[in-house]
Amino acid sequence: MWVSVRANCPAFILTIACILAIVGALSIGATAKPDGQKSQGAAEPAAMAPAMPDERADAAGPIRLAAVDPATTVTIAPADRPPAVREENNEPFGLVALRAPEGLLWEKWRGVEAEIRADTLALARCRREPESCSPAAVRFLALIEAGRMRPGRARFGEINRAVNSTIRYVSDLVQHGVPDRWSSPLATFAAGRGDCEDYAIAKYAALREAGVAESDLRLLLVYDRTVREDHLVLAARHDGRWLILDNRRLLLLEASELPQYAPLFAFGQEGVMLVVTPAVARAASGKETAPATADATPAVSTGWNGAPLLL
Repeated sequence: MWVSVRANCPAFILTIACILAIVGALSIGATAKPDGQKSQGAAEPAAMAPAMPDERADAAGPIRLAAVDPATTVTIAPADRPPAVREENNEPFGLVALRAPEGLLWEKWRGVEAEIRADTLALARCRREPESCSPAAVRFLALIEAGRMRPGRARFGEINRAVNSTIRYVSDLVQHGVPDRWSSPLATFAAGRGDCEDYAIAKYAALREAGVAESDLRLLLVYDRTVREDHLVLAARHDGRWLILDNRRLLLLEASELPQYAPLFAFGQEGVMLVVTPAVARAASGKETAPATADATPAVSTGWNGAPLLL
């Protein structure tokens, strides 16, 4: 039997219930009340670092997947063709990764990867020919070299603090006039502004340049239960533990110290991955019987006109 999930809303995130529906573990119909567009001046909670948080309207309804056309239908193969599953739960928060279906999420990530590759070439040229460097490249290289000089965990802290201090938080709607845009590191450093994904992408590229293996880095899309906002951070593995580099705080925390974050998607060397509990992964791979459900073809919809609620 085919499971179709109706992606009838364009925010770059799904609820845990939606993830379970995608992998065939649960069948949940969800409704939501309309959200407004992102506010343009949300204040940072007092307990957080100076970097501005993501601006978000009321999130009482299900989290929505960004940049997905309201008419898009994501179809998952039947049980005899399960999604690819990594057996070991070596992802942040002790979760397991499953390859996400091809679609607009993959298109967005591949676009970001192409921009990072272009920036990498520009930085290499800048090292060879310093006179050719743009001011943004000079600043980014200085940040990378400062991180490279720091040993162990201090390298991650240096990059996290430096990026947070360099970029001023501004929503995509204010900066670009569009609800959602992911910018390359050099574009973000040239502007000096960005939102949460721009901080995370810059840290991802900087740590790679500073010598951290790409396999130890994940852009991680989470839902913050405390403030009821979706959010994007960088997860970096050091000595077998996942550290979270967050534009909301200067302090590095381990994933285990952030129970308010519910991870949904990971982006990195292996592309776009759903991150789920080991039990859900086993059910998706056919190694375990999924919980009984009332309806095998759930439709997850926001119940409104598809106005974007984006990162």
